[in-house]
Amino acid sequence: MSVPPSNPITPAGYAALRARYDHLLGTERPRIVEIVSWAAGNGDRSENGDYLYGRKRMREIDRELAHLARRMKAARVLDPADQPDRSRVFFGATVTIADEEDARRSLTIVGDDEQDAGAERIGWSSPLARALRGAAVGDLRTVRLPSGEREWEVLTVSYPG
Repeated sequence: MSVPPSNPITPAGYAALRARYDHLLGTERPRIVEIVSWAAGNGDRSENGDYLYGRKRMREIDRELAHLARRMKAARVLDPADQPDRSRVFFGATVTIADEEDARRSLTIVGDDEQDAGAERIGWSSPLARALRGAAVGDLRTVRLPSGEREWEVLTVSYPG
């Protein structure tokens, strides 16, 4: 499991994608279809705000449904708790790192579809995650960022479970 497929995702991340898809398909879209049907029955559609907005919103929902379906089809669910080598940074690891000024941050490497910088969850293909792949405690890794190079030391590596 040390080298995940091109689009890895945690079980929780996949469940969130599935929940969003199901909500759009089962709740949002039928509600908009109902609004559009009602508005279409009100006569002139060219100046009917409910009809025009409803059609626009339905196209947005359909685009998002197609996007979610493609992402779910390409996703490969990997449970970080099943990682056999827990001494190195691989998919699903929670890593504490420190930079040159000893500024520490703890982050979890997750699938690109579930990244959330505010929650310290970085995507598998982000520059920092790519630099940290395979690192062990004590390793120094250089990350090339738009603002220049930064060096990080791996302080801890942990996995759920």
